[in-house]
Amino acid sequence: MNLDEAARQLAAAGIESPRTEARLLLAHALGVSRDDTLALEKADQGVEFSALVDRRTGREPLAYITGHKEFWSLDFAVGPGVLVPRPDTETLIEQALAIVPDRKAKLRVADLGTGSGAILIAALKEFPNACGIGFESSPQAFTHAQKNAAALMPGRTEIRASDWNSAEGPFDLVFSNPPYIPSADIDLLDADVSRFEPRAALDGGPDGLDAYRGLAKLLPRLLAAGGWAILEIGMGQAEAMEPLFAGSGLRLVRIAPDLAGIPRALVLEKA
Repeated sequence: MNLDEAARQLAAAGIESPRTEARLLLAHALGVSRDDTLALEKADQGVEFSALVDRRTGREPLAYITGHKEFWSLDFAVGPGVLVPRPDTETLIEQALAIVPDRKAKLRVADLGTGSGAILIAALKEFPNACGIGFESSPQAFTHAQKNAAALMPGRTEIRASDWNSAEGPFDLVFSNPPYIPSADIDLLDADVSRFEPRAALDGGPDGLDAYRGLAKLLPRLLAAGGWAILEIGMGQAEAMEPLFAGSGLRLVRIAPDLAGIPRALVLEKA
């Protein structure tokens, strides 16, 4: 199989950017950069490349096949059992920079359900005097988060194999990208997600809001006075947030949109 054939096969399987992904798979198979594949378009690349293309044709996430995903210009190790970091989630980091303009602030940061550790590690990159703890109950995700913390942010990142309800504050800044897909909608998602990514990281209960109900009770005891929480939310959930957090002792500051204009980052402050 050559690159042209791979791109056609991926296109037939409904992959959105078939030629780009074919190049990435070829680069992974050969252990070279994507640019190095430019001279190899017509040559047959052998059975290993064909096997990778077959996996992607079956809608296995590209990040699982290559074992890597970029987030906030950092290279994270990912694999089965770990939610793949997405560009939309970078909105949470952007909001942290907006509410804490002092990059030298000595923050204590938490990431509830840290997954690959992407949010926590990206935040610590931007705040060099901060330290943080990621809480993750999935054994597979915990292993990847530990690996990423050791590779990308050693010394300032702790990953704990525990449910976030065991977290103890106070924290100045708390992040979470909780499960927020309504249970009945998961099978309607792209096959890359519904068939491969961990259901526990997706399933937000019947209305998608179960995790937020729990966080409304948990965050007030985790946050220091004047502390902030930044949570990812799903499409169509913005209107539900104010009543959910009413009476929690947290002030809803804003709901910031992602690059597509979809309300994505819920910003809360503890008075």
